[in-house]
Amino acid sequence: MGSIDEETSLLQVEESLLQEEVKLYAEDGSVDINGNPPLKQTTGNWKACPFIFANECCERLAYYGIAKNLITYLTNELHETNVSAARHVMTWQGTCYITPLIGALIADAYWGRYWTIACFSAIYFSGMVALTLSASVPGLKPEECIGSICPPATTAQQAVLLSGLYLIALGTGGIKPCVSSFGADQFDHTDPSERVRKASFFNWFYFSINIGAFVSSTLLVWVQENCGWESGFLIPTVFMGLATVSFFFGTPLYRFQKPRGSPVTKVCQVLVAAYRKSNLKEVPQEKQKLLYESWDRDSALNRKIEQTEGYKKILDPSHFSFLNLSFVTFGSNQIDQSAGFLTKPRLSQTMKLFLIRGCYAL
Repeated sequence: MGSIDEETSLLQVEESLLQEEVKLYAEDGSVDINGNPPLKQTTGNWKACPFIFANECCERLAYYGIAKNLITYLTNELHETNVSAARHVMTWQGTCYITPLIGALIADAYWGRYWTIACFSAIYFSGMVALTLSASVPGLKPEECIGSICPPATTAQQAVLLSGLYLIALGTGGIKPCVSSFGADQFDHTDPSERVRKASFFNWFYFSINIGAFVSSTLLVWVQENCGWESGFLIPTVFMGLATVSFFFGTPLYRFQKPRGSPVTKVCQVLVAAYRKSNLKEVPQEKQKLLYESWDRDSALNRKIEQTEGYKKILDPSHFSFLNLSFVTFGSNQIDQSAGFLTKPRLSQTMKLFLIRGCYAL
């Protein structure tokens, strides 16, 4: 009996040690730089955050250092009219807010957040360098005004300037949608203590954004007006370089989430399949059973559901029923594999997107 009790106690001790060992690693599916489960004590958490804060602060300082005073630069240095300068700035800023769609798609479906931020930071920095050169090299900017005669910028000079601006727009498109999510990835959402720290992370993250914006809107604008545009553009370029270097320095401490696919890709797949089957008027009655959601492949949607043989069927809205055609197959009881569709949630997500658009159109 004594030996049995000793073996039982040893098994209990071994089990408790295994449980403690499991808790040493993050359990949210993330990996470290070597592709292994990350140790909580040496990766992520607040240890990785200073590099992300520094990256975001410097990047925002660089962006607003260009954006805040760009119209003044175009009118005073490139001798553009107010209308032309405003048109260029508005088009550029609009591009800066469209390109995050590209960056988010690449990060979610292909590269992951880390490599998207890294690659687009290099593009961003090259744009800053081109912009600084256009303001510093005499041959890349128009000659000074003689009296009331101000020679306009040549085509080559405008090309250098605009290439720099739109490289910046492309670069910010890869950073803006990824960096806050990448910061959140440093906290294990399965750990209650780290969930609390994640909420605090976003407070400091947006504080770093405002620090960069404040410095660029005050000190940097003063430098541009009083010390020259060469220094005014060189300073944000240096800070963008520091942002990139800071981000790479934290690499051994980061936790990485693998790409899991983009919702944009799924929506496009539904639309393409619905178009291919647009000659059908409705989903045949015998094919209605295809409109099911697997328990294993997708998360539950906040809709009324009913149980059906191990699957849950989502009750469809009355609008956009033509999208149901994307799930019709012929000569098979399976969902259409040719377009890559597996479950009903992709259809429901697409419908939600159309419904949201309808709300904004009212």
